[in-house]
Amino acid sequence: MDQQDTAEKEQQTEDQVLPQAWERDTLEKVLLTALTEQRRARRWGIFFKLLMLGYFGIALWLVAQQLSEQRAREERVHTAVIDVAGMIAAGERANADAIIEGLRAAADATGAKGIVLRMNTPGGSPVQSAYVYEEIRRIKKLKPDLPIYAVVADMCTSGGYYIASAADKIFVNQSSIVGSIGVIMDSFGFVEAINRLGIERRVMTAGEHKAILDPFSPVDPVAKEHLQSVLDAIHRQFIEAVRQGRAGRLKENTPQLYSGLVWTGDEGIKLGLADGFGDVRTVAESVIGAKDMVNYTAEENLWDRITSRIGTAVGHMLRSAVLVRPNLN
Repeated sequence: MDQQDTAEKEQQTEDQVLPQAWERDTLEKVLLTALTEQRRARRWGIFFKLLMLGYFGIALWLVAQQLSEQRAREERVHTAVIDVAGMIAAGERANADAIIEGLRAAADATGAKGIVLRMNTPGGSPVQSAYVYEEIRRIKKLKPDLPIYAVVADMCTSGGYYIASAADKIFVNQSSIVGSIGVIMDSFGFVEAINRLGIERRVMTAGEHKAILDPFSPVDPVAKEHLQSVLDAIHRQFIEAVRQGRAGRLKENTPQLYSGLVWTGDEGIKLGLADGFGDVRTVAESVIGAKDMVNYTAEENLWDRITSRIGTAVGHMLRSAVLVRPNLN
C-alpha cells in the first residue's frame, strides 16, 4: 500500500509540474518574441531617423552650394533677370512683393550691369502693377546709371504693360502682343434665369447700394454709373502712368491707343509702345553688354525649399516608421 500511495503521489506531482513548466516555457517564448520585436523596431527607428537626418543634411548642403554659387555669380559682371510671368495678383507668383524683392536684390548686386524684366503676362491687378511701376521709378532715381529694360515674350498687356512702361526701353518680338491699356470689371446676370425657374431672390442690405454687384438682381442705373466712374478713374491713372514712362515716344494721335486694343510687337514699335526687337539674350549681350545672366526672381524661402524636396509620401512613411511601438496587449 505504501509503495502504491507513493507512486500515486509522485504521479500527481508530475502532473502538476508539467503544466507549470509548459506555461513558463510559453511565457518565456512570448516575452522573448516581444523583446526581439522591440529591438527590431528600435533598430528600424534609428535607421529611419539617421536616414531623415542624412536627407536633411544633403538638402541643406545642396542649398548652401546653390547660394554660394549664386553669390559668386552676383559678384561678377552680369545682367540681372527678373521673371514677370502669369497673372499679376496678390497670392500669385507674379505678385508685387515678389517682383519688388527681385528688383531690390538686383539693384543692390555689385556686379549687376543692368536689369531685364522678362515679361510674359496678360496683366492683372492695377494695384499690384502700380506698386511695381513705382518701385522701378524709385530705383531709376536712386541709380540712374543702372538701366532697366522690359523684354516681352508672348504677351505683355494691361497690368503687364503698366509695369513695362516704367522701364527705360521695351523690346519685343514681331509676334508679341502688347497694349490693352484699359480697365475691366465683369460679372454675369441671372435675373431672367431665376425668374423662369420660379426662384425668389431674398437679400437684405444696410446701405442703398451694398448689393451693387449682385448677379441675381436687376442692374441699378445709379450703381452702374458709379462703377463706370470708378473704372474711368483707374483708366486715367493707367494712361497717365504710361505717358510718364513712355514720354515723347507714344504716337498720341493714334485712334484707340488707350481703348484697350492690343497690337503685335511690330505694330507696337510703330505706335511707340515698344522700342525695338530683341530677346533676353540679345539685350543682355548687345544692349547691356553683360553676356552672363543671373536670375533674381524671388523664390521660396530656405525652409520651404528643403521641405518641398521631401514630399508628402516620403515624409509620411518616415513618420510612421519612427513612431512604431511594440504592443503586448
